[in-house]
Amino acid sequence: MDRDDEQLLRRRVYRAEHDHSSPQHDRVYAELIGGLLDGLLLDITGWTAEETETGVALMTELGQFGAGGRALYDPRPGERNRWDWQGDGP
Repeated sequence: MDRDDEQLLRRRVYRAEHDHSSPQHDRVYAELIGGLLDGLLLDITGWTAEETETGVALMTELGQFGAGGRALYDPRPGERNRWDWQGDGP
């Protein structure tokens, strides 16, 4: 295991159960960059190329819209595993 793998395994996964909040070796993750979910990993295992190009609206109670709000993330061009924050939505 190299240093990058070790750092990945110390991270938390977005919306994972407490006892499964660490990344697993057999899963594929995108790093969330910026915004309130900065540094969390999004499990994109099994997502199609189209799904990983579209971006997501992830539930969070911490954003501008409070409970029921969303943090909007789009994949960084040319980097399937790094998604940048675009803002908050209702």
